[in-house]
Amino acid sequence: MNTDRTNKLGTEKIGKLLFSLALPSITAQLVNMLYNIVDRIYIGHMPNIGSDALTGVGITMPIIIIISAFSSLIGMGGAPRAAIKMGEQNDKEAEKILGSCFSALLIISLLLTLIFLIFGEKLLWIFGASPNTIKYGMEYLSIYVCGTIFVQMTLGLNSFISTQGYAKFSMLTVIIGAVCNIILDPILMFGFNMGVRGAAVATVLSQALSAFWVLKFLTGTKSKLKIRKENLKINKAVILPVLILGMSPFIMQSTESLLNIAFNFSLKKYGGDIAVGSMTILSSLMQILHLPLVGLTQGAQPITSYNYGAKNNKRVKNTFKLLIKSAFIYTVIMWILMMIFTNAFVSIFTNDPVLKNYAVWAARIYMATAFVMAAQNSCQQTFVALGQAKVSMFLALLRKIVLLIPLIFILPMFFENKVFAVFLAEPVSDFIAASVTTITFAKHINRILDENESLR
Repeated sequence: MNTDRTNKLGTEKIGKLLFSLALPSITAQLVNMLYNIVDRIYIGHMPNIGSDALTGVGITMPIIIIISAFSSLIGMGGAPRAAIKMGEQNDKEAEKILGSCFSALLIISLLLTLIFLIFGEKLLWIFGASPNTIKYGMEYLSIYVCGTIFVQMTLGLNSFISTQGYAKFSMLTVIIGAVCNIILDPILMFGFNMGVRGAAVATVLSQALSAFWVLKFLTGTKSKLKIRKENLKINKAVILPVLILGMSPFIMQSTESLLNIAFNFSLKKYGGDIAVGSMTILSSLMQILHLPLVGLTQGAQPITSYNYGAKNNKRVKNTFKLLIKSAFIYTVIMWILMMIFTNAFVSIFTNDPVLKNYAVWAARIYMATAFVMAAQNSCQQTFVALGQAKVSMFLALLRKIVLLIPLIFILPMFFENKVFAVFLAEPVSDFIAASVTTITFAKHINRILDENESLR
């Protein structure tokens, strides 16, 4: 039964297969988005302290992003390699990859927990905290980092479920935790009067439940790939290629942390706490637009990786064509809705009229070219699915490190309205990066597939 399921990656009609894998993945991304967004919604509407509390929790985002990025380093580096091995009919090697990734996630979890417990408060001050917001940031962070191991297990290992074609089980991983979080948030925050601490406790408990689900599946009878004791020793020959391939998604996420720091630093300098608070809302809106797109590309990844391993270039090309068409349709529709109904989207996170008006103005600048992310994500994640570590790493660095972060500091030199210039950096870098990524993909994809064909 497990063999039939993975073989469908190489035989079933691509349209049906892509959406059967993508819809659960998109649902999982949407529900996963609720983890942070539901927290922010409840926190932003807390009586009297909502704006300061929302800003304080927003300042913890660089650390939360870093924790998630390390799970992608292992999960997004290991899962495509495991899928390629399955396409080569080498399941034993695929299980070695899973075992080494599990152990690596454990070690990373322990190290990150210690680092952020010791240096968390100092980091928040660097990230843009103020005397009005540091209290709320520390209340949230000191509890959240204690659940780092659950985040790593959930996000890092869930990729190994979806890459086998079990998209629905992968979706349930996230749904179980998110539903738990939605239920626990108001109970702990308001029923038990725990405030911001309650939101953090709810998140940790929910991630623990999701982690248990993942581990139960990957040690059970339904999974083709299993976590086995004999594979737990970290094998250098196995883990190094995983780290190299995972470096691209890691850079994409970890640089989001640096980006968040750069935005908060500049916005605090030019606009104060209200500008930093607006950035918390804008990042949430970008998540709403971006995460379903990530789910769509994750749905395509097992098909692309499996057929690349099986030397079926025609299916690889057809998968990409359908992926990029679907990505553009989704992003353009969402972008139009957000540009027209900006006030309604912002109102989800705050009822403070001053913060709301500021965020509405900023959102229309910040998200001006967000629709180009369809090309950026589709091309870049296809490179990852094909095991092209170097080019995917370059493209990951281009948008944020080469373009966006420098522009955050350079553009204010040329505009009288400094805050406007900071927000403008996002659409300018998005457009340039998407253009370069698309050209690079068009230039190299045929060569990559031809070289793969020659290895028959």
